[in-house]
Order: sequence, then structure tokens, then C-alpha cells
Amino acid sequence: MGAGVETDVESAPSSQDGGMPCLSVRLLGPLTVTRNGVPMALPASRKLRALLAYLVLAPHPVGRSRLCELLWDVPNDPRGELRWCLSKLRGALDTPDRRRVRTQDDTIALDLGGCHVDALEISQAATHGIGRLDVERLRALTGLFAGDLLDGLELDRSPLFNSWLLARRRRFHACHAAVLERLVEILPDGCDETIGHLDRWVELTPFDGRAHLALLTSLVRRGEIGAAEQHLAATQQLFQSEDLDFAPLRAAWRALRDQRANASLGAQPAGVSMVAQFVAPPGHDEAVKPSHASLAVMPFVEEAGLRGGLADGLTHDIITRLAKLRDFFVIARGSVFALADKGIAPEEAGRRLNVDYVATGTVRSIAGRLIVSVELVEVRTARIVWAETFERRPDDIFAVLDDIGDSIVSSISAEIETVERNRALLKAPNSLNAWEAYHRGLWHMYRFTQAENETARHFFARALQLDPTFARAYAGLSFTHWQNAFQRWGDRDRESALAFESAGQSLLVDDHNPAAHWAMGRALWLRGEQDGSLGELEQAVKLSPNFALGHYALSFVHSQSGDPRAAIGSSDHSRHLSPFDPLLFGMLGARAMAHVRLGQFEEAALWALKAAARPNAHAIILAIAAHCLALAGRLDEARGFAAAIRKTLPDYRADDFIGTFRFEPDAEALFRQGGRRIGLG
Repeated sequence: MGAGVETDVESAPSSQDGGMPCLSVRLLGPLTVTRNGVPMALPASRKLRALLAYLVLAPHPVGRSRLCELLWDVPNDPRGELRWCLSKLRGALDTPDRRRVRTQDDTIALDLGGCHVDALEISQAATHGIGRLDVERLRALTGLFAGDLLDGLELDRSPLFNSWLLARRRRFHACHAAVLERLVEILPDGCDETIGHLDRWVELTPFDGRAHLALLTSLVRRGEIGAAEQHLAATQQLFQSEDLDFAPLRAAWRALRDQRANASLGAQPAGVSMVAQFVAPPGHDEAVKPSHASLAVMPFVEEAGLRGGLADGLTHDIITRLAKLRDFFVIARGSVFALADKGIAPEEAGRRLNVDYVATGTVRSIAGRLIVSVELVEVRTARIVWAETFERRPDDIFAVLDDIGDSIVSSISAEIETVERNRALLKAPNSLNAWEAYHRGLWHMYRFTQAENETARHFFARALQLDPTFARAYAGLSFTHWQNAFQRWGDRDRESALAFESAGQSLLVDDHNPAAHWAMGRALWLRGEQDGSLGELEQAVKLSPNFALGHYALSFVHSQSGDPRAAIGSSDHSRHLSPFDPLLFGMLGARAMAHVRLGQFEEAALWALKAAARPNAHAIILAIAAHCLALAGRLDEARGFAAAIRKTLPDYRADDFIGTFRFEPDAEALFRQGGRRIGLG
């Protein structure tokens, strides 16, 4: 193998645990293994090097059958060849004091303790957030990008490995671009180092408008107008050759040129501050339109990187379901499939489409099992936000795909919402746009205290001040008034009226938004209009079958005075769609109340205890647990919950509990009986 010199990001010790020699593996560029900085000779076998790289990057032990399938095209003895490669790896990596090639049962893994791997270091930095790194750390990371992953190591007749390798190369390519973008943001504008990073960023991502605008901005600041115009002309030809929209970049360039003409360019912040204007071109009124998060779901691929069949059908289904949620902007199927047909990598497609997130996936059928692996990536930072593998036996292939699609859609929606909420928390309140103010409101809303609910109401109102057409912000505002009425934090009639009014505004803005119908359904329940409430909630889940909160609200209403068995089904489905939902305690509590109405007191106690165990469960959930446990005869536990409630609500009685809900007479009688057993009557 070719000699190479390993450069660690941080000062690496000359020895590791127990004084053993320091081992380093470089995967970016030609594969190189060094011990104490001295290159080690490996056998010339390309399959052996591919095996080493795959095991280094594998997050878990890998089965022998998987490795044989990945690397060998049905040879006479694939396991024999695998054993030969492993014996050579042991000879190269193991020492008398440490076995690095580990086998257990039928799996293989590498012990990388104390070993420096360039690719793993970059992956860990991306996972923790490239935007959080300082200049020195970012500079060190750029030094690790010595070339493509496993440069020159494609294998003949190993399509699965080559597909894996291409996907990994795209991932590190995106990480490199994210590191360069961050460096350009924080380094002084116009210095030689910044220009060098800009040139490399544009070279890596030739269709990323942000990269071109950053370079144009830097050239203008340096007074190199001619060079900027030459670059713009070349970029226009490049975009036109790929049928890409050049208008936003042209508009941003005109604004940049006008600023210079007005002698105001010097007042602009250094770095790539103009990049934000590329997302919203000059003249765009951010006080009218919120900068919603955007997502591209790239076509899933089947084995060996092939497209079509189940993979295309699943992709289409996921795009459709996500669009129906109306949580964020979803790129249409035609655009993402057109880019995929041109061979555009998912991360590059995300940059071309100027979206915040890209979802990718693979579909495999092995030995009677359907395996779907999905990743959600934040485009700008190349950070993997969420990854999961779904494995099912395809007894009914359409039912299985429907179930997997449910899980994927709900998970993507929840993960993006979590990232957006956390990002909004890090910004100064007076700097939030409508989208960010809405997500800041969600964060406070899910704390379920009176003070936090009021703060949430403030942020939803702020979002609506910035964007009066934001349907989900009206729904959030309705939720805060609903909480005030439900929790008795304010006058119930007044707060019910405000919840109804805000829900009505949400429907006026967007009658096809499931959250608007959800808010109206809950508001009608407060007003005692059960039939109308159920109608609105059913419309919410009809508009978006993956809307978990709609299914939960149906369970909530049915659990008190509707169909208790339907309540159980809706509760289970809502939890299947959103197993980590902030309102999980409510989903569990609704099921508990439904079991009471069916006379199933032990089951009711079981589900009520699960609800009360949730960390954000409030006093009403504890009251459900107290009454259900009392009906199940578990009086000591029930009295414990009653005592916990009275620590904050000393005068709490069964009348308060009954008055909170809208039970049918038989259900009310049962809960009063439970309350009397523990002194709440």
C-alpha cells in the first residue's frame, strides 16, 4: 500500500492504554494505517481493505453473512475468503496485549479504543453540531479531508459495497462543505484564508447558491467587482446547463451591487451575512411570510442502488403524507425524482433545492424480511438528525409498507419539530421570526404550568403579529386558552370563548390544515358540543391520517362520553404515530378512563399509572390515577396520589375532577365512587 503520514486533529500520545503503540487509520484519501506514525504494510487485496473500512465505520458488530453478501459476488467459498481477510487483519492490527478484531457468535467488530480514525472524528463533530465548533477545531477538521473516502477503492462485481461507498462519500462531502461554510461565517472577511475556503466551498458544491453568494460578497468587499461579475456570468451558464433557477442569485447580486453603490456595504456584518438574503431575496417581507422549515424526501433506493418498485412507491407515499401534515414545506415529488434521475446525490440535491432537511432511505428484501433504513439530515450542517431501521415480515406487503410509512412520517415530523424548537430557544426573543416564535411557544406550551402557558401564549401572539396567516400559530394560541379553561387557570367561559375564536381564525386561514380542525374540535368540546367536536377531529385525521394529536383528541373525547373502545383504538394509534409525544401522558390517561367505562378497573389502573409516570404529567393526570387505582381496590397507592395532588391543590375534591371532564352519568357515578374511597368525595 502507498505510504502516508497520519496527521491527528489533536496531539495524539505516542502510546495508548498500557503503553501499546498508537494506531491511526486514515480513510479519507487512499486508505492508510499507521502505528506511531509509521505506515503499515497491508496485503494488496482490495476486498481486505474494503472489509477493514466497512468494519471501522460500522456502528455495531456485523454478521458474517452480511459481509459475504456485501463484498463477494457469490464465490465458491465466501466464508473462507472472509476468514482469510480476517486473519490478515488480525496480523496487521492485533498486538500481544490487545485483540482488535473481535468475533462473537456470528458477528465481527473492531475494537477501536485508543485508535484515531479521521472519518470517525469528522462524523462525531457533525453529530455534535458543526455550528458549535470554534475556529481551531474547524481548521483541524479541514486538514482531515485529504480526498474522497477510500479514494480509488471501488470493487468489481460488488454492487452493494459500491452503493454503500457512494452514500458514505456523499455524507463526508456534505460534512466538508458544512465545515467550510462555518469557517467562512466566522473568519475575518477578505483574508486569504477565507478566500481559500470560499473557493473550495464553491468547488465542492457548484450548485449551492449560498456558496456563490458568499464568494460574490467577499469579492465585492475586496473591491474586485470585475472578478465578481466574471464569476456571476460563469455561474449563470453553469446553472442554466442544469436547468436550475438562477433568478434568486441574480437578485441577491443586484442587491449587493446596489448596497455598494449606496456606500452602505461597509455597514454589513462580515462573512456570509448576505447568504440569508439568498433564501429570502431582497424585497421579501419577512414580517408577512414565516421562514418555514423545508424538507426534500429523495427517492428511496432498493438493493445495489436501484430505483423503482416498492422504493419509489414508499417515497411517493411518504411525500404525500408529510405534505398533508402541513407542518413545513415539502418539495414536490417531481422535483426530487428529476434530480435523482440526473444522478444528483441527496445532500447536493438538498443544497440545490435550498431546503433545510433531506430524508433518504433504502429498501431491502432478505430471507422473507423487508428492511427499510431511513436517515434525516440537516443540509447546512450535514448533521444526521435521525436514523432508524424498520424490519418487518411482509405477510401483507401493503399493510407492512403502510405501517412503516406511518412510523417514518411521524418520526420525521417530530424530529424536525424538536430541532426547530431547540434552535428557537437559542435565539434572543426579539430576533425571532414567525416560524421561530411559534416553535418557541411550543416549547413553553409543553411545560404544562400556568406561567409557561402564559409565556407560550405570548410567543404565539408574537408569531401572529409577524404573520397573520400562520394557521398553526392560531391553533397554538387556541391550545393555550384551552389549557387555561381545562386547568382552571382562568375564567372557564372566557377562556373557552377565546379558544373557540382562535380556532376559528386558524380555520379561516387554512381550512385544509389538520391542526386547525384539531383546535376547533377541542374548543367545541369545551363548549359541550360533542358531535361537532368529533366531526372536526375526524376531519383533522381525514386530512392527515398521520396527525397524532388528532387521533389523541378523538381518544380524549370518546373516553368520556363517546365510544370507549374507539377511545382505546385511537389512543393506541396516536402512540404508535408519536411514541415520544409531549402529550403522551394524555394519550395514556384517555385510555385509562375508557377502561373505567368498560368496567376494566385493573387495566385502567395500569394505564393511569403509566400516564402519571410521565415527567410532565400535571395534577389532572394524577387525579385520573388516583380515581382509577381506587376503583381497582389499590387504595394505598390511590391515597398517595391524592396526597400529592393536595400538596398543590389543598381543597381538591371529586367535584373538581368531575367538573373538568364531560362524563356520561354512568361514568360520573363510577369516578365519584372511586373518589369517596380515598376521601376525595
